[in-house]
Amino acid sequence: MYRLIPIILGISIALTSLVFPQASWAASSNLGVKDGYLSPCPETPNCVVSQNADAAHAIAPIEYHTDLDTARETLLKVLSVVPRTEVVEQTDNYLRAQSKSRIFKFVDDVEFYFPSDEKVIQVRSASRVGQSDLGVNRRRIEQIRLAMNDLNA
Repeated sequence: MYRLIPIILGISIALTSLVFPQASWAASSNLGVKDGYLSPCPETPNCVVSQNADAAHAIAPIEYHTDLDTARETLLKVLSVVPRTEVVEQTDNYLRAQSKSRIFKFVDDVEFYFPSDEKVIQVRSASRVGQSDLGVNRRRIEQIRLAMNDLNA
């Protein structure tokens, strides 16, 4: 019986890597701003985006009432207190963070684009793997929106 435990554990790990592969494409090809737009969501329901989205994936951008630099700094402060979230890329008009789920450590990419001609932050939050996120990406963006409003950004 005890000899079967390492075998079962090994098979479980192998199957997990097949079912939930590390999506290296998520870290490169589907992220960032291209021609002034964040990437559209895939057909899966585990993504929201504020630009050119269908009804299932649409979410409003985050409005701000300060200058761009202040809004960006406020957003960085908010992201610093979002659990299991780390900012991994920053430019003058773009931020990308990664949020990990508590138990299984699944990674979601959270993107923020600051168009220079609008006082809004365009947003995209997407799971790298799986189908459903049980609304986590939408709730995350809405919580960030509330925090930005509370800080009068």
